[in-house]
This record gives sequence, C-alpha cells and structure tokens, in this order.
Amino acid sequence: MPRLLLLVKPSDLPAYQAALQTAQLPDLELVTTPDPDVEIILGDPALFRSHLQGLPALRWVQATWAGIESLLDPALRHDYILTNARGVFGPLMSEYVFSYLLLRERRILERLAAQQRNQWSPALTGTLRGKTIGLLGVGSIGAHLASTARHFGMTVRGYTRASESCQAVDRYYHGEDLLKFASGLDVLVNVLPNTPATHTIVDAEVLNALADQAVLINAGRGSALDDSALLAALQSKRLSAAVLDVFREEPLPPSHPFWGVDNLYITSHTAAPSFPQDLANLFIENYRLYINNRPLQYQVSFEQGY
Repeated sequence: MPRLLLLVKPSDLPAYQAALQTAQLPDLELVTTPDPDVEIILGDPALFRSHLQGLPALRWVQATWAGIESLLDPALRHDYILTNARGVFGPLMSEYVFSYLLLRERRILERLAAQQRNQWSPALTGTLRGKTIGLLGVGSIGAHLASTARHFGMTVRGYTRASESCQAVDRYYHGEDLLKFASGLDVLVNVLPNTPATHTIVDAEVLNALADQAVLINAGRGSALDDSALLAALQSKRLSAAVLDVFREEPLPPSHPFWGVDNLYITSHTAAPSFPQDLANLFIENYRLYINNRPLQYQVSFEQGY
C-alpha cells in the first residue's frame, strides 16, 4: 500500500484531507509526518524539500506549486518522478490579467475618483478589441490567456521554445525572433518559468520594441525582467503601465523604487492562488494513473527546469 506524505500549510491541511478522503483512493495510506516508507509526496516544495534525502522509498512527488526551482538544486536527489501544478491556474490567471487590462481601458479608477468628488465623468473608454497582445510562454496558462484574449477581439502572438499547439494564437515566434515578437505589441504578458534561458528576457530592447503606451504584465517570475530598464520606461511614460505580481526579491523591500512609481501596480504574488480542492483533484487524477502504471500528467524535466 503506497504511503502518501501530505505536507501543506496547516490552514490548508483539513481541505486536502477531506478531498482525499472523499475520493476514496484505493490502496493509499495518508500520513502527515515523514517516515522511511513514504512512497509519494503531495505538498509545498518549501515544506518537503528538506525531507527528500531521508525518504529512501520515494518514487513520486506532486508539488502544489507551478514553480519548482528550489527542487532543481544539484545537491538534491532527482531519482523520482516530479509533477507540478499545471492545468489549474489558467482561469485564475485570465481573471488577473484581464481585470487589470479592463481596469485601465474602462478608466475605472478615474471614474471612481470622479465619483468621490461628486463629478460627472463622461470621458470615452478605450477597448481591448483590435489590440495586439503578446504572450511570453504559451503553456497551459498562456493558452488560457490566448483564448480569453480572442474572446475580447485581440490579436494574439505567442513566444515559445518550440510548441505551437494553442489554436488561439494567431502567430508564433521562437528563438532569435524575440524582438520581432515584441515589435508593436500593445500588451506584453510574461508567464514563463524561471530557467537560465528566461533570465532578464524582458530587457531594454524588448521594452523599446513595444508600441508606445503599451502595458506590461509579469505574472511569471521576477527574474524575467530587467528592473532598471522597466523603471526607466515607466518613469519616462514610454510604457503606459506595468502590473507586477512577482519580483526578484519577495517580499519586495520597502525601499525598492518600484513602490514610488504611479503607473505601476504591485500585486504581491497573488495572481493565481492555489486552492486545495483544485490541487487535490490534480493529485487524485494523477494517482489513478500512477497505480495503473500509466504516464503521469505535468511531469517536470530536471534537466530543462520545467
């Protein structure tokens, strides 16, 4: 009987336990403290990372996060199947990205300020229809963003390593075509994972290639941005706005210059929260594949980093 170690935030533990018990998974013993017989882990990388070396029977880890950078450390063992949280964050990320785009196009904050002054505000709104959005990364999250953008009548560009599987993308770009991809974009959204190839991928050249008054949204990893170049583009009003959910250092230090930029929205790594029921369902589906010796969904390559 496989032994499952469940290591999640204490506040989330009852929800995970209830979901797993309701599923009545066959031949599975659930434990919440590490022991040598643990074969499977379901949990937050920050909580189980230190226990990996002491679990000789471990065969599979289902991470509750999309980001697994901390598990790629060469000093850690990599002799198990690692699956991460994918396929659950697309709808949440679409809500996040398009809420901020609509906030600006519909001048919601301006109208609220006018209302608080008892002032009628009949200024025309903008529209997403006809604008071009560029997606850095078109995995499960990017594909959902592409579909939502299509719903709003936007033209969609995608920049990926190789895949072109999302039909909602109008044109794909790869490799050295990054600046062609960025040229004239009204909106640039980064949802790439943190790998050596994505570090500072959004630099001054990319920012200068965007359309005048473009909007940048980073919901991938903070390491993707050249912070100094972004700061200069915002302060000069070359960019209309930026929405940043992730940063090189988190929490963002109170002294960081980003805090004082009036056309920058800081959302404190809240773009796509992890809901226990969603992640438990992901594990349940994978566990049924596991006990039938079938390939698991969302396997991570330790070599590629995603």
